[in-house]
Amino acid sequence: MRFDYSKEPRRDILCIDVKSFYASVECVQLGLDPLKAMLVVMSNAENAGGLILSASPMAKEKLGLSNVMRKWDLPDHPELRIVPPRMQFYIDENMKINNIYKQYVATEDIHAYSIDESFLDITASKKLFGKNAYELAETIMAHIKKETGLAVTIGVGDNPLLAKVAMDVAAKHNDSYIAEWRYEQVPETLWKIKSLTEMWGINSRTAKRLEKLNVHSVYELAHTNEYALKDEFGVIGLQLYAHAWGIDRTRLADSYIPEEKSLNNNQILPRDYRFQREIETVLQELTDQVAARLRQQDAQTQCVALYIGYSSWYRKQGNKGFHHQMKIPATNRSKLLKEYILEIFREHWTGIEVRRIGVSFSKLTYTNAIQLDLFHNPQAPVNDHKLDNLIDAIRKKYGFTAILHANSLLSGGTAVSRASLIGGHAGGMDGLRSEYDAKKY
Repeated sequence: MRFDYSKEPRRDILCIDVKSFYASVECVQLGLDPLKAMLVVMSNAENAGGLILSASPMAKEKLGLSNVMRKWDLPDHPELRIVPPRMQFYIDENMKINNIYKQYVATEDIHAYSIDESFLDITASKKLFGKNAYELAETIMAHIKKETGLAVTIGVGDNPLLAKVAMDVAAKHNDSYIAEWRYEQVPETLWKIKSLTEMWGINSRTAKRLEKLNVHSVYELAHTNEYALKDEFGVIGLQLYAHAWGIDRTRLADSYIPEEKSLNNNQILPRDYRFQREIETVLQELTDQVAARLRQQDAQTQCVALYIGYSSWYRKQGNKGFHHQMKIPATNRSKLLKEYILEIFREHWTGIEVRRIGVSFSKLTYTNAIQLDLFHNPQAPVNDHKLDNLIDAIRKKYGFTAILHANSLLSGGTAVSRASLIGGHAGGMDGLRSEYDAKKY
């Protein structure tokens, strides 16, 4: 299989990334140059296990810092500033940038890939401004800098894939912070990428599987047997092959909302938990949150999974924790799901201190029917279903913490403190906000 670029659809796509977004926003607020200042945004900075959420470009370059490193990994440097995260402020800044984008393209031609990265289809609007794609990218970059003080990198391409990889691989190394990759340049650009993991859509696990097929670079991926890729990866193998040729027929204006294959909630605890009661309190809180999300989608799970990550001392000794799952009859009843999760925990936990916890529900079925069995009172699941729906309604109107189990108020409970957080930091609460909070955020 080979691709004829003359028959491929061509768009003018920009992939725009705000460099070290959280850290850059804080630098601007402090009157510092985001590209020259030494600053990190760190959660829980008051304890040794503080987590680096964002490091400025200079901090990354000089100190070798990266996101998700811990406070104990920070080298001692007199110029380094440490600031706490302000998620609502970052969301407000992101909205400013999105409003700038809307001055150049229609809303349906904007795809927010993350809080700091977006795709823009400027095919129609570039003529309106009398500029080519590269020139319009320069204009948007200057506008963002003027309005927010933030620096961005931009990839320009015939499709989202080429724009994204151009931004990731080349734009950050250009003086202009802009890189343009077109179909005709694939041999000189895309095929020159040596590390597979630099390619969008290929993580370290996928790269290892490709290496077993004697594929070690994007060039080799583009020139390997596509049927061998399909045998190894299924239809995703053919997608990887097409991507290696720079082919991506995605249209930003086309909307598609897939059904979720699983729902999960993961949490890094504020300290090492050593007592079973405290750990089980958080497990019940997490299960309660994910079960509520199941019911929001009229979904039921047929497989529950539990991840337990041990404290850093044990992890350094090679004992990272455990991950186990259990097949169950389809349900979204909070009471049952908590019993299953606690059963897995009690069977496998050996008393070691815990720092990370994760609950996942998979094998989802989309129905609101209640499954009865011959061994229990048929009224029990009906009553549980009514109770769950009543609790969900109260929380939707007044917030998740409007009704809690009493143990959430004891030491170890995290639901109350996390309910005030925003986005991914809320640990699964974001989809459970009250009607008032939904309007607020």
